[in-house]
Amino acid sequence: MFTKQIIYLSLPIAVVCAFLAVQHGYSESSQERIVRIAELEIYPDQVAAYKAALKEEIETSIRVEPGVLTLYAVSVKGHPNQVRLFESYSNQAAYQSHLQTAHFRKYKVQTQNMVKSLTLIETDPILLGSKSK
Repeated sequence: MFTKQIIYLSLPIAVVCAFLAVQHGYSESSQERIVRIAELEIYPDQVAAYKAALKEEIETSIRVEPGVLTLYAVSVKGHPNQVRLFESYSNQAAYQSHLQTAHFRKYKVQTQNMVKSLTLIETDPILLGSKSK
């Protein structure tokens, strides 16, 4: 009898945990995700213009592309011309699609003479976590 009670009590708890995991995105395999880090050096006199173009590109990508999961842009403290981007996409197809969008192509054309150097770093995701807003 005691075993049946545990099973009956455990089942609803398991269902709730599975639902919460799906709600928070934990069920999605991080192995399919594409995660890249971009290290850019911007010409010092172009930092303001670059940031404006980057802001437009990131906001549009997040708003209209379901496969774009994360786009973070930061600069190295004390060096506003050294920009680091952290990008994550749901899979390779989403990343390739992103590269073909009009807003990304516009960003690349707008910023081509602003960027002194660009290094793209491929990664293997280990653990990706975040809190929802």
